Amino acid sequence: MDDEYQKLIRRMNPPRVVVDNDACESATVIKVDSVNKHGILLEVVQFLTDLNLIITKAYISSDGSWFMDVFKVTDHNGNKLKDQGIINFIKNSLETESCFFPSMRSSVGVMPSKEHTSIELTGTDRPGLLSEVCAVLTDLGCNVVKAEVWTHNARAAAVVHVTDECTGSAIEDPKRLTTIKELLCNVLRGNNDPRTAKMTVSLGVTHTERRLHQMMFADRDYERLGRERTDDKSSRPHVALFDCIEKDYTVVTMKSKDRPKLLFDTVCTLTDMQYVVFHGTVETRKMEAYQEYYIRHIDGLPVSSEAERERVTQCLEAAIERRASEGLELELCTDDRVGLLSDITRVFRENGLSIKRAEISTKGGKAIDTFYVTDASGHPVEAKTIESIRQQIGQTILRVKQNPIFSSKPRQETAIGFLFGSLFKARSFQNFRLVRSYS
Repeated sequence: MDDEYQKLIRRMNPPRVVVDNDACESATVIKVDSVNKHGILLEVVQFLTDLNLIITKAYISSDGSWFMDVFKVTDHNGNKLKDQGIINFIKNSLETESCFFPSMRSSVGVMPSKEHTSIELTGTDRPGLLSEVCAVLTDLGCNVVKAEVWTHNARAAAVVHVTDECTGSAIEDPKRLTTIKELLCNVLRGNNDPRTAKMTVSLGVTHTERRLHQMMFADRDYERLGRERTDDKSSRPHVALFDCIEKDYTVVTMKSKDRPKLLFDTVCTLTDMQYVVFHGTVETRKMEAYQEYYIRHIDGLPVSSEAERERVTQCLEAAIERRASEGLELELCTDDRVGLLSDITRVFRENGLSIKRAEISTKGGKAIDTFYVTDASGHPVEAKTIESIRQQIGQTILRVKQNPIFSSKPRQETAIGFLFGSLFKARSFQNFRLVRSYS
């Protein structure tokens, strides 16, 4: 009965959205008013983030039965939104009730799909792990059409969308899925791993980034496991929790390097940990971001113990660090084919590179992949190693992004470079396929 009453209230009070280009000189202002519901802040932030908008400031208020939020946003070039089509799309989408309360989605955003099979993986991070996973999938006749890989605190998580090599659609045969699971779990199972590797298969479409946060949280990547942090403390996020006794809130403050999707990462973690943001302020200054939230647990209570305080602190630090751009950014663009990702990651592994994060996509027959890499010890990659890899793969196929060490203009390729580049473009790469046995 209560649920029907809430639906009636929402129908009587649909969301109201204002997109204003005149209120601020440097950003477009988006104001959202709606009936309050747990998770609504994340829904709005997720929608704006999925449009690749940069949220420079935000003011949040959801105390009571009403949600009110103001965002200042720009495009990736730091400009206001000028395309009226995009502005209308934002307004119309956010004013649609299903945007906030989608009836078909579960808490992790799964919808039925026949186009591909979604494989979720968690395990111990190590150099060459992605290469081994891709080799198994290729040998089993699976084509990777999209994937995202995160690593943090010696753990790895990935969401991989695969299709059947023959049919180009989702893989539904239970026996084949069982075989895929068994072989991938063997690869994921590291030596002396205190936690087991996991793999699940979903015939659906998941909001990948939220799912990766959930997977790494469930895998407890925020725990130190007795190891001391040795990285530069000045580069790490600073998270602090305080009591607000007057209003019975817990105040959370966060200061870190600014980057795209930072707000999504922290709000996603608080929401999935079952905390409600009642008030908040988000601001970016030059390269630094500051966030302040007044929160309570979904049961209405503030953070009440030192153990809970420590857990919230560690989980928010992990949420900020998971997507940090660790390593050298490499971008690959070439004709897509079955086994391409397996061949590329094998070359990385054989040259001693460790993939810290990866975004894999295919569009219009083209593979567009981004890798963040270090050497096997986690240190910066030497320039000569990258040049050697580019010669093997093809310097016009693989390029270094935003790094002054490497020239943006490709040098004339050597005969060896041309040979390897041609091989990568070819439909068949049998002579270079990784052959290994699985037990």
